[in-house]
Amino acid sequence: MHDLLLIALYAFLGAAGAGLLGALAVRLLRHRSVAVSLTVVAAVAVTAMLAGTLAVAWAMFLSPHDLTVVTTVVAMAAVVSLATALLLGRWVVARSNELTRAARSFGDGGSFAAPDGEATAELAELGRELAATSARLAESRERERALDASRRELVAWISHDLRTPLAGLRAMSEALEDGMVEDPERYHRQIRTEVERLNSMVGDLFELSRIHAGALCLSPSRMSVYDLVGDALAGADPLARELGVRLVGDRVEAVPVEVDGKEMTRVLGNLLVNAIRRTPADGTVAVAAQRQADDTVVLSVTDGCGGIPEEDLPRVFDTGWRGNHARTPTLPLGAPPGPPGPGGLPLGGPPPAGAGLGLAIVRGIVEAHAGRAGVRNVEGGCRFEVTLPAAGR
Repeated sequence: MHDLLLIALYAFLGAAGAGLLGALAVRLLRHRSVAVSLTVVAAVAVTAMLAGTLAVAWAMFLSPHDLTVVTTVVAMAAVVSLATALLLGRWVVARSNELTRAARSFGDGGSFAAPDGEATAELAELGRELAATSARLAESRERERALDASRRELVAWISHDLRTPLAGLRAMSEALEDGMVEDPERYHRQIRTEVERLNSMVGDLFELSRIHAGALCLSPSRMSVYDLVGDALAGADPLARELGVRLVGDRVEAVPVEVDGKEMTRVLGNLLVNAIRRTPADGTVAVAAQRQADDTVVLSVTDGCGGIPEEDLPRVFDTGWRGNHARTPTLPLGAPPGPPGPGGLPLGGPPPAGAGLGLAIVRGIVEAHAGRAGVRNVEGGCRFEVTLPAAGR
């Protein structure tokens, strides 16, 4: 038993010395290829065995013949181990290099595709993560391109829409200044209308900038959807009467919600004004609110616009979208234009449509309330739907 303990001690000391040297070599070569590290690990294992054997032989526990046999066996094992480590290291390095080349597609704006062939579990997981990251980056780039195109379109539209009322204001002010106006009061009223329109456009831009910057501060309180719809209908009724459009709100349930009353009234007001402007005279705009089985409430505004082309439905809530490609706002459907004024600009009549910001504001406010806004075509028109979480009973 005493001899066995001595053999174990000498073997341990010899192997420990080799292991320390191997650890030092791995640390010095940690920045080198993984093939080198695997070769060092295999060499450490073989060297530790050989060092333990030589330590035992030095202590005279092995005969010369036995030492020769053990040394030969260890040497053959070392050759095989080192060759296997080199092959494994080269395979791992080759797979890593393939992943590296595939990952360069990120910088080139392309999509990542994991290289074919087998790989270790870690490299396979890395490939899957890179593919998922590539998909997220592609989505982000697509959103960025869409937002950039939307911003450019908005700037172009707003610039044009601002020039139109400004040109009218300038022409009317020059006509008043030159004393060439037979009815100055009408021009004063029209100037005030144009100023209010400009103020509304600036207010919409400010509201949209707050939404995009995440600076929209909500003050939610518990209220009934019935009251919200009633306030919105009362506010839109004068415009509906002026354009000969009927407002119907007889399918509204008194469902409680936790919302900012002011902002949600603006949502419904924007939807109603948009529907009224797009509905012909003698048409109907219907408002409904119903509680759903998933504990949400859906507020809908249905108009008689005749429908929206299917290819335009995904863009309805984009900033600047107005349903047509003309940048100059048109008079609402069913609204007679006023008599021509300076430069051919009409005087009187309802104000022209806005700059296409109302529906973008609707989506921003609804999403800030953890809801969603959508639109779909129905018979004779389209239905805008706002889905909000219902308040607990």
